[in-house]
Amino acid sequence: VLQVPESQYGTFVWPCAVVLAQYLWVHRRSLPGKRVLEIGAGVSLPGVVAAKCGAEVILSDSEELPQCLQNCRRSCLANGLPHVLVVGLTWGQVSPELLSLPPIDIILGSDVFFDPKDFEDILTTVYFLLEKNPHAQFWTTYQVRSADWSIEALLCKWKLKNINVPLRSFSADKEHLASSPLPGRHTIEMMIISLASSDDT
Repeated sequence: VLQVPESQYGTFVWPCAVVLAQYLWVHRRSLPGKRVLEIGAGVSLPGVVAAKCGAEVILSDSEELPQCLQNCRRSCLANGLPHVLVVGLTWGQVSPELLSLPPIDIILGSDVFFDPKDFEDILTTVYFLLEKNPHAQFWTTYQVRSADWSIEALLCKWKLKNINVPLRSFSADKEHLASSPLPGRHTIEMMIISLASSDDT
């Protein structure tokens, strides 16, 4: 049983995190030895699941939000993962922490596409990571909050491609997952983003 620690700021596991954790669990046999970075990790459910399944995990959240980084550390300690590295990465900024990351196979992000003003900063950071790790993928789940929100144009701008992953393909199209009432009736989608090759244009 995974632990979500309480803190003075309270904790909340977003529905998207439960769905992404389900995807990781279904693909757990492919995770041992993989290097995984979770961005915007918060309480880090997907990253903790990946670490429990044998991946080498780095958790990150904004360096401007020390309470979020503290939540990452508390989740690691509560789940017996004191060796998991927690780093401050602010989307859209090329920082020493970003530059010094080791090679990455999988980037995780649950509900990072929350506020449209952040979308380009997120994809800037993802593009930077994928350029350094051309075979890596960005696995992300997001909640559909507005029909007007789209990242398609930004994906094209940053020479990225995406594949939509049907939730039913990993048994996540249910209101209850892993004894959690999340995701409930939220509309959640998943996609895998990678570098577009010259063949894709």
